[in-house]
Amino acid sequence: MKSSMGARVLCAAVLASFMLAGCSGGQTDLQKWIDDTKKKPGGRIQALPEVKPYETFTYSVGNLRSPFQPQGPGALGGGSASLRPNSRRNREFLEGFSLDTLKMVGTFKVGSSFYGLVQSKDGLVHKVQPGNYLGQNDGKVTDISGSKISLVEIIPDGLGGYIERPASLALAD
Repeated sequence: MKSSMGARVLCAAVLASFMLAGCSGGQTDLQKWIDDTKKKPGGRIQALPEVKPYETFTYSVGNLRSPFQPQGPGALGGGSASLRPNSRRNREFLEGFSLDTLKMVGTFKVGSSFYGLVQSKDGLVHKVQPGNYLGQNDGKVTDISGSKISLVEIIPDGLGGYIERPASLALAD
């Protein structure tokens, strides 16, 4: 046992001497690069950009609207205070479909009345005329031409009121 212990210590000593010998050389290239870099002239640092002073704004309460109040004619929101969807009106069949799922497929005229043909996503074709409602935003048909059905939707303005938004269905090709 003593001989194996001595062999291990001898082996460890030889290995340590080889490792130290490997670390002592090979740094001349590094030292040369450091010396060359130190000999090069230094670069110029660009000047800092000019800092412009901050211009203050004086808020004159007398002639500007308050930034904390909604903008527009309505008391609550940007829309009219009296504009609201009619909740007492009987809903029409085509109000059950989103406006983007409806397609205008044609028109026809009977006497002096002009009708539009609208196809719903279930494939059925329905006739509409001015005064009918389409879509889920209380879209009332205002005009029918040969190429489009114009309507006005009543949508929430995000501030508690409602606004009117024009929309249309164009004739599908």
